[in-house]
This record gives sequence, structure tokens and C-alpha cells, in this order.
Amino acid sequence: MSKRNLEVCFTPAIFNRYENKDAIVVVIDVLRASSAICTAFANGALSIIPVAEISEAKEFKRKGYLVAAERDGYVLDFADFGNSPFNFTRDKVEGKTIVYSTTNGTRIIDLASTSYMTIIGTFINISSLTDWLMKQDRDVILFCAGWKDRFSLEDTVCAGAIARILLDSSLFTTNCDSVHASNDLWQIASQNPRLYIEKAAQRSRLRDKGLDDCIEYCMTFDLTSCLPVIQDNVLKDLARYL
Repeated sequence: MSKRNLEVCFTPAIFNRYENKDAIVVVIDVLRASSAICTAFANGALSIIPVAEISEAKEFKRKGYLVAAERDGYVLDFADFGNSPFNFTRDKVEGKTIVYSTTNGTRIIDLASTSYMTIIGTFINISSLTDWLMKQDRDVILFCAGWKDRFSLEDTVCAGAIARILLDSSLFTTNCDSVHASNDLWQIASQNPRLYIEKAAQRSRLRDKGLDDCIEYCMTFDLTSCLPVIQDNVLKDLARYL
């Protein structure tokens, strides 16, 4: 088996330079979409329907769906809750299909849909994610959600952590500067990831809005083994079928 190629895309603004219909794309939105989606499945959600537009989310709400929707961190007035992972408690989501719309995360899920497969990754499912990726004979693109097409420190650090595990397996190779840069950042951050992320802009945005109670949770390794993947425009937990 030949080595698979590994790349990192820092923002949605340049994803068209990375598109590869044969690759697995890992969508990374640490604060907070990826962490919330993984938490929802860990607490028994049946499926999640990601939608990019507020109008779509409203239409699903009118049809009776449970809706999680936010913009710039604030819960939209028609939504049942926003995208903090702490909103997705078992009593709310178990056995439910949830419609999900966020500032960054759902948009890049749509962008990544041209790939062979799109999977959600973050710190809280990093071991199950990397174990699964190493079993696939596919190139991998680690796709950082960023913030409104801007570079995001927390997503890049997470990409670096994932990249380090994959490269250490000797199953992957890279000639991508973004992989090396994200890995170098992870080497710095790995001494104390929670402390390092204090300098991230998104951490400040969440603190200013009183939404930063989930930071430590989102930066914790291996809280779940869930593997959310897109199938027919719906997110499902692949781990349930393995």
C-alpha cells in the first residue's frame, strides 16, 4: 500500500485550491461546531441536518424539527438552542434528528461535500478519528473552519495534532507547508493546549459574549469515540456501524 497524501487547508477562502474528489476531508471547528456535533452523537442524537442559511433552518423549524442555530455566537430567536456542546444534553437530543446552522461550521461542511467523504474532527474525538483515518486507503485534507474566511488558531492547532498522529503512523506523507506549520504550532501548544488557546481570537469572542464555559471541554482529548460523517446531506455517526 502506497503512502497517502496529507494536506491542511487553513480557511474556507482557499479550499478550492485543495479540492480532491478522492480524498477524505476532515472538518475542524473546535470552538464550537465540531465539538457540539460530536457531543450530540455521544448523547444519542439520531442524525443532524446541517443547513447554511437561516431561511432553511426556519423552514425546518416550521416542520417541527429541533433546531440548533446561531450567528456570531448568539442563539437565533426561533431556535431551540445554539451551538455550545453543553446544549446537546441527552434529555434533549437522544433519538432526535437535529437541524444545525452555525456561522462557520455548516458552511464548510457544504464546501467539503465534493470530496469522497466528509467527517467531523476535533480534540474530543481525536483518537477514534485518527485510528479510522489510518485504516482508510485515502488521501486526507484537514479543513479548518476558521472565522469568516480568516485563519483560526484553535482549528490550526487541532489540525496539527491530528497531522502529527497521522504522520507518526508512517502511513502518510506530505509536501504541504500548511501541514508543517500546523504541526509546528501544535508542538508549541501541546505543552499546555488549554493555556495556549487563551491567545486565540475566538476564545476572546466567546469570553466577551459570556459563552466561554465550554473552552476546557472543547480542548480535551477523547471524550467520545463518535465519527460524524455526511451521508446524503445528513450527518450520522459512523462509529455506530463499525
